[in-house]
Amino acid sequence: MTARTGRVKRTTKETDVLVEIGLDGTGRVEVSTGVGFFDHMLHQLGKHGLFDLTVRAEGDLHIDPHHTLEDTALALGEAFRQALGDKAGIRRFGDALVPLDETLVQAVVDVSGRPYCVHTEPDRMAPMIGQYDTTMTRHIFESFVATAGICLHVNVLYGRNAHHIVEAQFKAVARALRDAVALDPRVRGVPSTKGSL
Repeated sequence: MTARTGRVKRTTKETDVLVEIGLDGTGRVEVSTGVGFFDHMLHQLGKHGLFDLTVRAEGDLHIDPHHTLEDTALALGEAFRQALGDKAGIRRFGDALVPLDETLVQAVVDVSGRPYCVHTEPDRMAPMIGQYDTTMTRHIFESFVATAGICLHVNVLYGRNAHHIVEAQFKAVARALRDAVALDPRVRGVPSTKGSL
């Protein structure tokens, strides 16, 4: 089997990002973005998706973390799409329902080739977790799906603590992606009646 890996280097005047991902890994993660809570979330993504993930990002954190988070998500999506190759043999769909104490999150994925993101979470969440702006969670997922070419629905069914709400989302997305990209020996070619994804 050909290794399903992706590597993307993205450099702008605002950020310098390197992402490497292996879809058939063991959850080995090495991450450094300069934003501690975001590093923690990327660890969740790799660990619970069983993706081998390396992320190194340097950005204009003296302004704020926005550009770093956005560009890392864009590079991650591009590397993910690269690793998928022609998508032959994948399950294509994945879903997960993940609790974290008082919080419950549902994530559903279609590796469709068409980027679309639906995201709901409670109003009036705490605005910050460390340096992490909680309004960025939706934008991170939107940026990721834009370059990954996947359809993603994330629904926070309920929750109270902002840390739990965001972390459960990343864990649920990781588990849904893990199922969606898994190889199914019964699938012949690309799982689409169109013949391509």
